[in-house]
Amino acid sequence: MNVVKKALISVSKKEGLTGFAEGLRSLNVELISTGGTAKFLKDHGFKAQEISDYTGFPEILNGRVKTLHPKVHGGLLGIRDNPEHVRQMSQNGICPIDLVVVNLYPFEETTRKPGVSFDEVIENIDIGGPSMVRSAAKNFRDVAVLVDPEDYVWALQELKSTGGSLSLESRFKLAQKAFQHTASYDASIAEHLSRLSESHGTIEAVGGMFPKTLFLSLDKIVDLRYGENPHQRAAFYRENSPYDAVLPDARQLQGKELSFNNIIDLNAAYQLSREFETTCAVIIKHTNPCGVALSVVSQSDAYVKARACDPLSAFGSVLGFNRPVEKETAQEIALTFVEAIIAPAYSSEALQLLAPKKNLRLLEINNTPTHFHPFDYKRVEGGLLLQEVDRIPISEEEWKVVTLRSPTPDEWEGLKFAWQVVKHIKSNAIVYAKAMQTAGIGAGQMSRVDSAKIGISKALLPIQGCVMASDAFFPFRDGIDVAAEAGVCAVIQPGGSLRDGEVIQAANEHGLSMVFTGTRHFKH
Repeated sequence: MNVVKKALISVSKKEGLTGFAEGLRSLNVELISTGGTAKFLKDHGFKAQEISDYTGFPEILNGRVKTLHPKVHGGLLGIRDNPEHVRQMSQNGICPIDLVVVNLYPFEETTRKPGVSFDEVIENIDIGGPSMVRSAAKNFRDVAVLVDPEDYVWALQELKSTGGSLSLESRFKLAQKAFQHTASYDASIAEHLSRLSESHGTIEAVGGMFPKTLFLSLDKIVDLRYGENPHQRAAFYRENSPYDAVLPDARQLQGKELSFNNIIDLNAAYQLSREFETTCAVIIKHTNPCGVALSVVSQSDAYVKARACDPLSAFGSVLGFNRPVEKETAQEIALTFVEAIIAPAYSSEALQLLAPKKNLRLLEINNTPTHFHPFDYKRVEGGLLLQEVDRIPISEEEWKVVTLRSPTPDEWEGLKFAWQVVKHIKSNAIVYAKAMQTAGIGAGQMSRVDSAKIGISKALLPIQGCVMASDAFFPFRDGIDVAAEAGVCAVIQPGGSLRDGEVIQAANEHGLSMVFTGTRHFKH
């Protein structure tokens, strides 16, 4: 095995560097470094040769050119047991570099900065760093490359245990990670630039612009026990992007490992709960809500009301809250079997009450997300569909009352609530609601009238006096007739059917108020 005698260090992230450098010093490894990293090492008492002294060529162009030199890349790419390579390296005064420690300019972090200029973004595109990483990784049989500070500890332990060498297996593992790192880095640059456009010398973001070539970069977080079914293998990945990774970055406080289905349902619970400013409780079963409620009284009041919508389906459900889980809410949750909960936080009393439920998974969203991904991806055989996320805000000023009777103030509040819920239900979707509480939900049926009937048939709460929301227009009046017979007083729907006139007439005949939103919320 090759003994590490010379290491080149150039990092933007300094975490863990002093400990690693101390380990290299104990192994008598000669250090070469660049710019800020060299200063950092010297300030912490380490001897490091400046890259310009090593190459005999100054750093130029404001640091844009410093490691792009034959003495660097020749030292990385030269094959040690190739006599011709060895001869050429000696002839040109090139010394072997055995270890490269590099992480790249913080491109993604820079793009997240509020008001960041295009010029600053461009200057944070690393050129020399990826070049060194790729050179070292290509020649992994002779050179080790570290791009992740988390690898410092085990790599140093192996170096010390072997007298300064890393096994071929370790170097290959590091090379794999290095190429993944540079591929992800380039993908993030390509993805960001694809959302920009030039006009009259100015480069700026273009809203709703779909890239000609789509680049996705994701890191595996964990292998899952299985997918939707036990015979399917599965894994969970975190997307590398400037947007908040809510579920991948959530902290699991207790419970057994998450399943594929848990993660999908937790995502549904999170997305619906964040629709509301008022204290909200969401109960999800197989990606559809089986109960949603708001409360100005307490969180436990919201949860009890949500559960009352369909307590049978609430068994084995996933819960979502837009407030920290409180003691009283935990007491109610403990009364039934729940698979998982997602919330911004949990009170210490709530954690104590839920701790005996060893299998209950508790997820805490670490920070309040602010940068949401604008696109939604759907995989099809041989391709990928890309669309904007359905995140359109409610625009009441664009809603239109189309019936003889207008909604009462209470009906208006119910209609707004039901409209926010129905967009999160698989189409065809119908929601019956009253007093900020779902009373019945019909989801995923092939005909809208069947969804209307199922929502009524499943309702344990009175439908009399409820409002009804439909995610798309009523193609016939039958859905209105069914709802009116059950006692519905107001309806909200997009409108746009060829038979809108018949549907409105049905509402007028039954004395209902009806609002057209002009916006459809299909969810497939």
